[in-house]
Amino acid sequence: MQELLREKNMVNQEQERNFNFLNVKKNMNDLNINDLIDSGAHYGHPVSKWNPKFKQFIINKKNGIHVIDLKSTLKYLETAVKELVKISEKGGNILFVGTKSQAKEVIQDAADKCGMFYIVERWLGGTLTNFSTIKKSIRRLKTLEKESSDIYKDITKKEKGMLSREKIKLSDLHRGIKDMKYLPNALFVVDAKHESIAIAEAKCLGIPTFGIVDTNTDPFLVDYPIPANDDSIKAIKLIISHVAHSIYDSIGAKKIDTIEENSSLKEEIQEDQDALESSKEISKSNQEK
Repeated sequence: MQELLREKNMVNQEQERNFNFLNVKKNMNDLNINDLIDSGAHYGHPVSKWNPKFKQFIINKKNGIHVIDLKSTLKYLETAVKELVKISEKGGNILFVGTKSQAKEVIQDAADKCGMFYIVERWLGGTLTNFSTIKKSIRRLKTLEKESSDIYKDITKKEKGMLSREKIKLSDLHRGIKDMKYLPNALFVVDAKHESIAIAEAKCLGIPTFGIVDTNTDPFLVDYPIPANDDSIKAIKLIISHVAHSIYDSIGAKKIDTIEENSSLKEEIQEDQDALESSKEISKSNQEK
């Protein structure tokens, strides 16, 4: 009973943190051009670095810098948000990707708060197209995280140190997708040019792609582009927070209730599956020795 009360308490605290973090403008009518201007969302790259395919989203140039049409930003952001909300309301999961330094913290916080997945360290080739291998790596991580695991029996101090380093490495790589059992239903990136490999993998699998795109990029690398400055932390935070708030506002409470009802059963099933896979891997390793 005490354990259940503690878990419910944690959920309530998390909901409160979610509300505080996502205490930004909820409606597209409230998010206006002045907000985007204040965040620097209209500043593009130097004219010499532009991608001609971005031309329709450029309204001017100032001091050698292209200026992005923020009316288009609002329009395309609204379209992207509507589609993301539609996906999440159907129970779909969204993978947020932002491996550049300006995006890491914002992406991780926003994904956590709206109950979605994220990658903020380097993108491992095959994360989507070879997802079965990634899942094996995640199972390995979960095995290493359990100190009671058979893998720690009868090993030397040196071997234990090696396993500890492996655990840290895998934890850094997979922490945002550790509980992602299936391929995501959508991919959202900050800087489509920087995350081109992730986008290519998603497109190969027919996963809808969304992203913030700047003047140095082909905006239609993604299915749902949001033209804006993808180097400004303030602009990234404004846009990502709005996206996360919209998702949380539409499905957040319902999703948390579902998690409360099903988490125990899912954890038991997953633990059994992980234990089975782990024992197979240990057995295989012993045979090879």
